[in-house]
Amino acid sequence: MTRKNTTNRKYIESEKENLIKRMLPPENCSITVLSSETGISKSTLSTWKKKAMSGEIKNKPGRPRSGMSSHEKFLIVMETYTLSEIELSRYCREHGCYVEDVKRWRSSCLNANEVTHQSTASIVEDLKEEKKKSKELSKEIRIKDKALAETTALLVMRKKLNAIFGEEEED
Repeated sequence: MTRKNTTNRKYIESEKENLIKRMLPPENCSITVLSSETGISKSTLSTWKKKAMSGEIKNKPGRPRSGMSSHEKFLIVMETYTLSEIELSRYCREHGCYVEDVKRWRSSCLNANEVTHQSTASIVEDLKEEKKKSKELSKEIRIKDKALAETTALLVMRKKLNAIFGEEEED
């Protein structure tokens, strides 16, 4: 597969994919080695690798870590939770991610559960307070409704008495 004089050469897509796979984890073959094997310039190989890592080349194994869904990150955290530092490093090399990222995702998972528990407790407490206020307001409304009904009944009786005795109403 050694080629010399590769200026302005179009590369077969499958050949390009194979070389990109070799440059990315788990193989991580160096660009210098691939360049000497294939005769393709280091700059071309470097460009392919950068595009693969940034996600410009679709469906390639070097998908950017930031493009992982939270579900994928959670699964990685679950898989690596019991691994030692050395085993975690090996896992990350094989799966194309960084130890620091996995540790940050683990921390986020733990913190997310802590915040949920704390916020749930505060929500329950707030709910109890709101129920208490609601009961007090309902009681106050019932008392005021009764007073209003009583006042209305007295006014109606007064009008009836005034009508019976022929007295004029005062406004």
